Amino acid sequence: MMTTTTMMSGINEQKIKTNGIWMNVAEKGTGPLVLLLHGFPDFWFSWRHQISYLADHGYHAVAPDLRGYGDSDSPLSPSSYTFCHIVGDLVGLLDHFGQHQAFVVGSDWGALAAWYLSLFRPDRVKGVVCLSVPFSPRSPNVKFLESFRRMFGDDYYICQFQAQGRAERSFARYDYLTVMKKFFLIKKTDPLVAPPGMEIIDFLETPSILPAWITEEELQVYADKFQESGFTGALNYYRAMDLNWELLAPWQAAKITVPAKLIVGDKDIGFESGGTREYIERGVFKSLVPDCEVLILDGHHFIHMEKAQEVSEQILSFLKKISAT
Repeated sequence: MMTTTTMMSGINEQKIKTNGIWMNVAEKGTGPLVLLLHGFPDFWFSWRHQISYLADHGYHAVAPDLRGYGDSDSPLSPSSYTFCHIVGDLVGLLDHFGQHQAFVVGSDWGALAAWYLSLFRPDRVKGVVCLSVPFSPRSPNVKFLESFRRMFGDDYYICQFQAQGRAERSFARYDYLTVMKKFFLIKKTDPLVAPPGMEIIDFLETPSILPAWITEEELQVYADKFQESGFTGALNYYRAMDLNWELLAPWQAAKITVPAKLIVGDKDIGFESGGTREYIERGVFKSLVPDCEVLILDGHHFIHMEKAQEVSEQILSFLKKISAT
């Protein structure tokens, strides 16, 4: 069986106690600290290309398994997966490494974690690079799930993920490798809404041919890890969304003031049809994140894997630019 250890030479893993949990981190290199935050369905291995690239260019790259994922602790209750918890975990990592500030890079849920770390504790963030997911305003009147239901209906994937056990049971009809292929290799560009009476995992296709940017062996690494951890921790992020809405009220209309960069693929889910392009190119996003560069690449959701070299170079150039100011 291929393991992350045999695939990734020079990367060390350790468990760190932070914010009341044990968090597994992968790290390589010495120099300024760069946190690399993964999304769904993932773990630190998401950053296999960027860890070595940044380490080779003089940075201390640290990629944690976020709570609920991989070899980190996975609290049972969805109420333990708010942004307050996630940001607390990350601040604890900075304290562990003795760093007052760090660069932060995130993708998908990791991008949201990076945005909220930057919002809650701008004093701890030198600069932030977010992939695929822009920072979005909180509606003062409508909770997140109600907003999604109004736009996309009850069969939107986030809505289907809410009931405890529902998504887990539907995923279990497939082997873990097939589940990974269904999520990582999504080519749909419209928002993920299943037909009535169908689970989202059944709606997603299983490609017979892999793209050049990921191998069967790499997908098997993900499959093996989720076979160990299960999916409940990862799904609990979605189940805490409305609790997040309540807790985020004090930051209503607050701006992210740290230097930022957003990188998104033009074929990402909902980029065109879901309004992402229009949102990031119009005034609201720029007003909320005023010091933000935006780069649109030819690619899909997992852009840091699909365009690994280009994204790595873009991250490095941003870090150097911030360091020079």
